[in-house]
Amino acid sequence: MTQTKTPQNHTTAPSGTRLKVGLVGVGGISGAHIPAWEAMEETELVALCDIRQECLEPYPEKHLYTDFSRMLEQEDLDILDICLPTYLHADTAIQALSKGIHVLCEKPISLNGADVDRVYTAAREYHVNFMVAQVLRFWPEYELAKSLYDSGKYGQLLTASMTRLGSYPAWSWDGWMMDEARSGLVPFDLHIHDLDFLVYAFGAPRDMHVHRSRRPEQDYLQVVYDYPGFFVTTQASWYAAPYPFTSAFRFQFERAILACEQGECILYETDGTIRNLTGKATGETGSINLPKSDAYANEIRYFKDCILEGRFPDKVKPEELEQVIGLLKQI
Repeated sequence: MTQTKTPQNHTTAPSGTRLKVGLVGVGGISGAHIPAWEAMEETELVALCDIRQECLEPYPEKHLYTDFSRMLEQEDLDILDICLPTYLHADTAIQALSKGIHVLCEKPISLNGADVDRVYTAAREYHVNFMVAQVLRFWPEYELAKSLYDSGKYGQLLTASMTRLGSYPAWSWDGWMMDEARSGLVPFDLHIHDLDFLVYAFGAPRDMHVHRSRRPEQDYLQVVYDYPGFFVTTQASWYAAPYPFTSAFRFQFERAILACEQGECILYETDGTIRNLTGKATGETGSINLPKSDAYANEIRYFKDCILEGRFPDKVKPEELEQVIGLLKQI
């Protein structure tokens, strides 16, 4: 058994450092995280933990645990990746942070805004990094929308729409996703993606208008967020029928529309030019082309780089997380 690590101040990691990673919660989203960790030369995914033994069986080469505390005791981890159900995020993060382990946590950080300060206070106290994996902040299509807004390249933003639709997640372990006390339902599990991006890109809205159709077997909401000079219409759902998951957006600027729909990202300019930006390599200086990219890998790589470079991951700010939770509680 290794000794518990003493928390250290943020310092640049030595050249050639290979960070040891543990992941807890080998469910659906871990299928995006595990390949990303495995693909990076600077990290080694050494341990996995889940209370379901069958979820661990595909990874016989790893150190496997069904008890999280035991994994922390026996593994000398640099990073913990939390892919657990929402209601377990904050306490699990603090348990690892208190041992001097950097923590990347799936969204949302919690259903309770007070947990934001609780977790970030622990990260500061033990001198380690913490970040919530709000993946749209690392998605090239969404980053492009923000950059066009920031630069004013096509004039002011006039309107936007963001859609995130799917069917009821009856497959979730122990039915936790359909339990409002544990998941927060559609607002906290699904709509949070688009709202988090709005707060990240434009700040907190000045007003919001909510429509919601909620029944035991399905949940749909539409929210219009008002900003100075523009508004954003959003919708999210867990339909009872087996509707295929879909996400899309349109941002209408004065001189162009940026649309990400049906798997393609297209820029429609008012002079008649149409640019398909989907999955292209970066073009000449001044052009707008999107690289082929995995946003989950992007966020994990960013978190890893922050550790190696001795800086705190401030692309996801605690005050923004608090704003998002506060707005979601109004839905």
